[in-house]
Amino acid sequence: MSEIRILFLDKRNQIIADEVQQKGTVDHTPVYVREVVKRALELSATAVVLVHNHPSGDPTPSRADIEMTKQIVGAAKNLGIVVHDHIIVGKQGHASFRGLGLI
Repeated sequence: MSEIRILFLDKRNQIIADEVQQKGTVDHTPVYVREVVKRALELSATAVVLVHNHPSGDPTPSRADIEMTKQIVGAAKNLGIVVHDHIIVGKQGHASFRGLGLI
């Protein structure tokens, strides 16, 4: 089963909250941009880190992962919230969107 967690950070990049945003199936976890940004605003977070797993074991970002991340980055940026990274964890390691130049 896959799940996406979000680390909400304050202006000093200290963790305000670490929450499971959604749980999904083996190959799909729905993520709603509106809900991510709404929760960040509720917590007065100034930054977030997205983290999710790939049960397949391969941490390579899918097209859907990349598109969803771009949507969250755009919506968050307009409200003064920075997406520091999106990390995908799998049995074969992890992938960082920042490290891959995707953010």
